[in-house]
Amino acid sequence: MIPMNTEAATTRPTDARPTDARAADIDAIERVVATVERTQRAKDADGFLALFHPDALWTTAHGKVLIGLDAIADFTRAVLPAASWDGEVTYEVAHVRFLRPDVAAVKVRQVYHSAAGDSEGAPLYVMTRQDDGRWLLHACQNTEVRTDR
Repeated sequence: MIPMNTEAATTRPTDARPTDARAADIDAIERVVATVERTQRAKDADGFLALFHPDALWTTAHGKVLIGLDAIADFTRAVLPAASWDGEVTYEVAHVRFLRPDVAAVKVRQVYHSAAGDSEGAPLYVMTRQDDGRWLLHACQNTEVRTDR
């Protein structure tokens, strides 16, 4: 895993010891990102959509802006099941910054492994903790990393 820097309160793995509550939040955030990976690989639209806040914003890697869960669901159900790729994708939490105790900006390292070679994405997920303790994707930008510039 990439060393995670959570400058607002916590640095992992060794620079500072997070409180138990903060460590639990980081673990929960990491589980959401792992579920994004799992549901993308499985082309599981419903599992993926369950990770979103109802008022979420999602911007695709190609710049399509989706506002609200209905728009995200329409797009995901149309695109994800039919998606094809020749390799696999991995997602790793690279950085977490807690903006408030219940709001985190999460930088993700996304790597597409294919026969033609690896390529990367650099998503940013703004996540919010719900009253029941779940962390949901609230405002996300899925950015392709271009190496030709």
